[in-house]
Amino acid sequence: MAFDARNNGGSMSQINVTPLVDVMLVLLVIFMVTAPILQQGVAVDLPEVATGALPADDVPPVVVSLDARGGFFVDEEAVELDGLAARVAAARGERPETVVLVRADQAVAYGQVMALMAELRAAGIDRVGLVTEPPSDAPSGRPAS
Repeated sequence: MAFDARNNGGSMSQINVTPLVDVMLVLLVIFMVTAPILQQGVAVDLPEVATGALPADDVPPVVVSLDARGGFFVDEEAVELDGLAARVAAARGERPETVVLVRADQAVAYGQVMALMAELRAAGIDRVGLVTEPPSDAPSGRPAS
């Protein structure tokens, strides 16, 4: 508590907010720098498709990526195809409503994507979505006319 000499020993009713503003500005800069880093993942060249985005769920999805070299990743962790189903099941935990999103590079053969989908289906995972990029000439969230 601060004391004011003019107030004959009484307390001041004002709060010094300068340290609070300093801390908040530092946190703002830190979040601005780290936010783009959090969006990074496995480098995949997604195909462009003119569709709208799906509504978001409360439960975060499990992301399975297939890169151009044919490598499989579950939430950025490299796995083999035969161990993929067990790893996805572990990532889903006790939540069967969790959606599995497949991010496949457009240079990958269709057969590899179908092998991935078959492995997920054999594991009993029926909520699977495919991730694409919007066309570069279309506004985000809207299909191109």
